[in-house]
Amino acid sequence: MSDFLFAALGLVILLLAGDALVRGAVNLSLRLGVPALIVSLTIVAFGTSAPELLIAIKAIDDNAAGIAIGNVVGSNTANILLVLGVPALLACLHTSQTDTRKSYVTMIGVSLLFIVACFFQPLTWVHGMILLTVLAVILGDQFRQAMAHRNGGAGEEEDVEGADPEMPWWRISVFLVLGLIGLPLGADILVDSSIEIARTFGVSETVIGLTLVAIGTSLPELATTMMAAFRRQAEVALGNVIGSNMFNLLAIIGLATLVGPIPVDRTFLVLDLWVMLAASLMLAPFVFSSSRDMTKRWGLLFTVFYAAYLWIVISNGS
Repeated sequence: MSDFLFAALGLVILLLAGDALVRGAVNLSLRLGVPALIVSLTIVAFGTSAPELLIAIKAIDDNAAGIAIGNVVGSNTANILLVLGVPALLACLHTSQTDTRKSYVTMIGVSLLFIVACFFQPLTWVHGMILLTVLAVILGDQFRQAMAHRNGGAGEEEDVEGADPEMPWWRISVFLVLGLIGLPLGADILVDSSIEIARTFGVSETVIGLTLVAIGTSLPELATTMMAAFRRQAEVALGNVIGSNMFNLLAIIGLATLVGPIPVDRTFLVLDLWVMLAASLMLAPFVFSSSRDMTKRWGLLFTVFYAAYLWIVISNGS
């Protein structure tokens, strides 16, 4: 029981430290004159992925690479089936009013690239550089589109998560310090306790990464998506999930391979990667249809699929 408590403590520290780092970095950048647009595309995106990145690096250092890749693949599956399914159960997601087609197609392409790379395992720094290069191209394209949109007179200054123009310097410093100290501390506690849980219950580290750690690190996306659903902001919900999934595969795995090689367990090649891809393809009707919303019925279907997947993972790993 103490290992579960330590895992929960590590997760809480990670989430709070990640939020603190984002707030501190965003406001530091804005105070230094960096445009909010650039902050949104870079610092916020990387900051919200910091918990997953620290977990991956810590896991590789502890020779528990199964947690690293399990966290990423499991988080991507959870982001779609759980993070979109649960909010749709509570409030219909009006996806017919959104236009995320280009981002969605890019996410599918990134997923296929990652799956192909896994078959040429272990994932090394060579794979990592390819993934990071693709990420740089995607960010560059998004930046060019956003600047063209801005230069076309299409908008006011966009809101940035955690931005506060009146935040004093001392408070910015506190947020940065808490984030920089809390992230490695939380990652260390969560990974160590997860390994102990795996040993205690006789399950693999991969299973822990796909379940406990993956669900835990998907909680920020779940909270964001639930608020977007209640506010009828389906585009925010879909964009949050699509963007998070691309960053997980490209940035987290890409940077983690620079620390050490990541072996890919056979179960990923025969099950988990394909479940991740199938879950992603389940979004297609809602992305491309102008008349289909994600209703409570679809939310129930997504949630049931995710519960069934968890049951299979735990059954095969015990």
